[in-house]
Amino acid sequence: MTVSRRGALSGIVLSILAISLPAHAADRKPYDAQTFHAAQEAGKPIVVHVTAPWCGTCKAQKPSVAQLAARPEFKDVILFDLDFDTQKEALRALNVRSQSTFVVFKGRAETARSVGETRFEAIESLMRKAL
Repeated sequence: MTVSRRGALSGIVLSILAISLPAHAADRKPYDAQTFHAAQEAGKPIVVHVTAPWCGTCKAQKPSVAQLAARPEFKDVILFDLDFDTQKEALRALNVRSQSTFVVFKGRAETARSVGETRFEAIESLMRKAL
């Protein structure tokens, strides 16, 4: 049986990605209402990060969020990325008025909210409120 170059290359790329991602990273996914509500109903720790591609503050927040999401203590956190420019219905549902916003939940209960925060320690403290 022969393996195509594309198939072999895809396998190598997937293997490298699997090795480079920590096994204990928070589950990060694009926001969608159905998945968000299912996580709430299951009592999961949730952090919604509202961003926009043009937002400098959002860009400054992302390395801290990525670093924290890779920590074992945040492995059970579901981190949703909500796009400020395209997901207006979700913004209304969460009462979000600005990009660079974090909304934190323990299941259905909102436990914290922050807008424009870029300090690593403050973002860490915010994410802990989901636990």
